[in-house]
Amino acid sequence: MTAVREYPTEMPQALASPRTWMLVAATMFAVAWGGNEFTPLLGMYRADHGFSPVTVDLFLFAYVVGIVPALLLGGPLSDRLGRRPILLPAPFLTVAGSALLALGADSAAMLIVGRVLCGVALGLGMAVGGSWVKELSTAPWDPAATDGSGARRAAMSLTGGFGLGAGVAGVLAQWAPLPSVLSYTVHSAIAVAAAVALWRAPETRAAQPASERGSLARDLAIPSAAHKRFLFVIVPLAPWVFGTAAAAYAVLPSLMSRNTGGLPLAFSALMCMVGLGAGFAIQALGRKIDTPRNARAVVVSLVVVVAGMGIAVVAASALTIPLALAAAVVLGCGYGMAMVSGLQEIQRIAGPDDLAGLTAVFYSLTYLGFGTPAVMAYLSETFPAVTYPRMFVFGAIAAAGCLALALTKWRAHLPNSEATSDHIDGSVFSPSHESHSRRSDSSV
Repeated sequence: MTAVREYPTEMPQALASPRTWMLVAATMFAVAWGGNEFTPLLGMYRADHGFSPVTVDLFLFAYVVGIVPALLLGGPLSDRLGRRPILLPAPFLTVAGSALLALGADSAAMLIVGRVLCGVALGLGMAVGGSWVKELSTAPWDPAATDGSGARRAAMSLTGGFGLGAGVAGVLAQWAPLPSVLSYTVHSAIAVAAAVALWRAPETRAAQPASERGSLARDLAIPSAAHKRFLFVIVPLAPWVFGTAAAAYAVLPSLMSRNTGGLPLAFSALMCMVGLGAGFAIQALGRKIDTPRNARAVVVSLVVVVAGMGIAVVAASALTIPLALAAAVVLGCGYGMAMVSGLQEIQRIAGPDDLAGLTAVFYSLTYLGFGTPAVMAYLSETFPAVTYPRMFVFGAIAAAGCLALALTKWRAHLPNSEATSDHIDGSVFSPSHESHSRRSDSSV
């Protein structure tokens, strides 16, 4: 394996501060806000703008179309060209997305394009912003930072944006004037301020000289994606990350819209914040449960997911506020546990040169879960006998099947106990590790 080449960067003394990472974290916060501000407004688009439940849920899923390519391309491109030129467009893309959402409340095309732009911005924020914050949380930028500070700071920035974006949007849409415009205007102002801060952030990775750049296609290859542990333990887990989250703050609020005391948008915002808050809080426990010796954390995650789906069956049948909130808490815990256990497995599976790439693949698989509300809405409209409680029963059974698979692979294919034959030679995921040598310091 070739050594990672260090590219020189400059550190202006004015910016040599332990808080320098906040200049980048502000953009991560802003793009996360833009990614989730739409969620509590789903009921508004159904009730006030005439869109069907399936169409509205497709709007929710549309930003995944932007997130996935931005995740997969953002990290390698920022390794080649530097962090700033790849991340700097993100706040402007999220502003453009919010502008389209504000102006196109009655246009499906404008709403879809707006959501895609917000997704691209969020994907860049996760892939490039996470790497940049991590680098700014180490010496010489922040010598006092501890191991893991960068990851925690990036997670806090994203989670704060997700939660506050949804909460503020729901409150403004419920009680403030211009419900389909005002929340997007507030977000745009925040994103512009973040862009100003980002411009002042010091570059941590200078652009590679053109003569030293390898093939981008080779940089995008991810050997660890063929690891059996990834295929049989992580792939079945990943869609439940946002599958549970979407059930908590998209599906259940929709079902509860007539049982919220006339405050459907505020209640939807509350469900978002409760689910995300539970997911954030449980992650500290998830790190303690995790062990490199077996799949204990993944198994516990799926147990919580099964429980969440079970409570969702009852909540979707009774349609009471206490049960809906209880379901949001447990589903949110499932989201948080699945996220942290998956990422910790990823860190052990990935080689030192494709950690960023495998993390991006994992995130891409997790976002497939956002398709759950649209699928459920379509099935409900097309087949009246397929009710939401029955679909949640199916979800519980499917999660139990994934749990059974994780149990059968409890200690199978552990990265430290297997030879490199666990990677499939000759596949698109298995070029020489040398082609990834510039990626080892970039993580999502």
